[in-house]
Amino acid sequence: MDEWLEWCRERWGTLALLTLAGLLGGRWWLGRPLDQPPGVLAPQEPVQGTPQPPGSWTYREHRITPLARFELRARVLGTERYRFDRAAELSPVDFALGWGPMSDSKVLEAITVRQQDRWYFWSSGLLPIPAGEIISHSANMHMIPANDAVKRRLLSVKTGQVVELRGQLIRAEGKDGWHWVSSLTRTDTGDGSCEVIWVESATVTDH
Repeated sequence: MDEWLEWCRERWGTLALLTLAGLLGGRWWLGRPLDQPPGVLAPQEPVQGTPQPPGSWTYREHRITPLARFELRARVLGTERYRFDRAAELSPVDFALGWGPMSDSKVLEAITVRQQDRWYFWSSGLLPIPAGEIISHSANMHMIPANDAVKRRLLSVKTGQVVELRGQLIRAEGKDGWHWVSSLTRTDTGDGSCEVIWVESATVTDH
């Protein structure tokens, strides 16, 4: 690292190096996880109902079929952007979300959360709550923004914030035969257990 910084200083000068350091530091500051005090931040369970509208539509050459109306308020346990996988044509970001006990900092301080390859993983040396409660009160959810304004909002979300999402759980089908189907329950695990959300609105708060 010291050799790289010295090379940068010699090539671009001290002022440019300070500017680069400031930009990198600013990016870290804007993307840092948000700390929260102990206490449940999102007590309500996600709400699921009859899809509206009931018909399908086309988005980026994919057929989108709503399976259920969906709303939730949850704490963001992690975010992961995707640019190069097949699903990135529709979904630029996944959120690992927690509600109920999984929105409480006292619980989360004993749990490690990781996202990779459209999956969400958790681990804990000493479970603060039963594993079944962790499973039923957290999930990895694939975000499909309904418009550019929603996309910008979703991409600005930081770990630790609280989000309110409204939209539809959907099935997406591509012309090449590829398909993506949302889970319709919060208690499943493994392949197919993630929610695929057509996000019509997103509100973000720090508490």
